[in-house]
Amino acid sequence: MSPTIAIVGRPNVGKSTLFNRLTGKRAALVSDTPGLTRDRREGEARIGGHAMRLMDTAGLEEAVPGSIAARMRAQSELAIGRADLVLFVLDAREGVIPADAAFARVVRNWGRPVVLVANKCEGRAGSEGFYEAYRLGLGDPIAISAEHGEGLAELATAILAALGLQPVRKSTDADVASSEDGKGGAVAGHPIRLAIVGRPNGGKSTLVNALLGEERMITGPEPGLTRDAVAIDFSWDGRPVRLFDTAGLRRKARVSESAEKLAAMDALRAIRFAEVVVLVIDAEHPFEHQDLAIGDLVAEEGRALVIAVNKWDLVGDKDKKLKELRDTVAEKLTQVAGVALVAVSALAGRGLDRLMREVVRSYEIWNRRVPTGDLNRWLGEALERHPAPAAKGRRAKIRFMTQASARPPTFVAFCTRAEALPQAYLRYLSNGLRQAFDLPGVPIRIKLRRGDNPFAPKRR
Repeated sequence: MSPTIAIVGRPNVGKSTLFNRLTGKRAALVSDTPGLTRDRREGEARIGGHAMRLMDTAGLEEAVPGSIAARMRAQSELAIGRADLVLFVLDAREGVIPADAAFARVVRNWGRPVVLVANKCEGRAGSEGFYEAYRLGLGDPIAISAEHGEGLAELATAILAALGLQPVRKSTDADVASSEDGKGGAVAGHPIRLAIVGRPNGGKSTLVNALLGEERMITGPEPGLTRDAVAIDFSWDGRPVRLFDTAGLRRKARVSESAEKLAAMDALRAIRFAEVVVLVIDAEHPFEHQDLAIGDLVAEEGRALVIAVNKWDLVGDKDKKLKELRDTVAEKLTQVAGVALVAVSALAGRGLDRLMREVVRSYEIWNRRVPTGDLNRWLGEALERHPAPAAKGRRAKIRFMTQASARPPTFVAFCTRAEALPQAYLRYLSNGLRQAFDLPGVPIRIKLRRGDNPFAPKRR
């Protein structure tokens, strides 16, 4: 008999969007209006090759006895009682609010296995809420974006583990995230979401045309020809790619026309929805202030980065120039140390194969997970080499580290006196992680949590 999964949480956290995503059908209405779902809705899904029955429930909320809200809550609790597994969904952008904590207690009281789902984690907005989710005592949260289909492979892995099942085959986001065409069919292979960004007139659209092998984008010497972010699906060496060509990003002071303001906003959205970002710089005028600002923005948004040095055919002493560029990157973009720097000529179509190889490599690194055992063996050695500095005569102690999520690689360190650890020491740990586990060109995030190893056996 197929396992039954109940999707629960307070109103408007994205339960119905997740239900639609997992079932591959737009069966549940979705809206920003809280409380749109009232009845329990059921559907079939295949997760990790296994058939599952899903129940979408009304939002859990405090209610007056006998009211519609009270009956909605009763239906939700009935679903929890009948479920083999509960997906407890929260809105990471809002963080943990008292209602989440209250209904987490309700779910715990039922004693069902629970997977904690931090939804709406795309971009930076959901990062703090994701880490707040640890306070609920429902285990490690899984970071997803149900709307954009991110993190579903990790969610599928967590679901199978909670149910004691082995995957029939390895899951990808695309196996779980359907095409939502109403037929429930899965997309054949997850496309890498790739954004092409840079200053105006750096050759972005010419590069897009070269990658596609056709004059898809308008090009010319006038800066700012591209106004909106255009999504284009294509295949490179058998690998599906969804490519976003964007308007050039200028300094805010120079963005005056309303159309240009909208174009800059569109480019920022493309970065947030991308997985890998190619920053196109002009070889004749490389790494101006705005190039570095864009690189910082990509790192802040947690995306994998590849730098394409365009118009390379116009460079004279190429070896000298390449060394200068690498030195600049090492000095100015330390948060993505080891980022790939690829010389290309978009106009001549040169360097494209290597550029796309680096895109695929960066995507794989961005998705990489480090085994907890290896991570803590490395941590012990790192602490032995350079213990955490003492502050006011007392030393902070890092007791345990785990990788909370990938995309980008994000780690949680459980320690005493977390506030005493300086940023320089966190950079030491970050650089050590990058070198030890081969994580070049992607942001690495380390979050500190007070306390001992949460996975150690409890003393009686």
